[in-house]
Amino acid sequence: MHSKEKEQGAGRWKLVILFHLFGGHVLRFSDLERAIPGISQKMLIQQLGQMEKDRIVRRIVHHQVAPKVEYDLTDWGQALCPALDALLTWAAQREGADGGDQEGIKRGGRK
Repeated sequence: MHSKEKEQGAGRWKLVILFHLFGGHVLRFSDLERAIPGISQKMLIQQLGQMEKDRIVRRIVHHQVAPKVEYDLTDWGQALCPALDALLTWAAQREGADGGDQEGIKRGGRK
């Protein structure tokens, strides 16, 4: 897989992670891992780390006998919610208008 393909795949995972954390959800790593089929543990660690570095996700460490780490969105991350919601609405409308024809979308053309 080329570097550009890896970057595109990584971007896809970030959107999925955002989707699961929107609305004030606070999730443990294992909860995210279960909620996102197909993501490897390594990829999830990388994506959460990058999102934390970008101040989109907050990593909350609970110092207790069995250490617990949770993730939630920062205010900046929550501010992305309306934009993602608009994108998801657009995609759903597009799919309905196209009758779900993904080939037209892949080619970048119209039906």
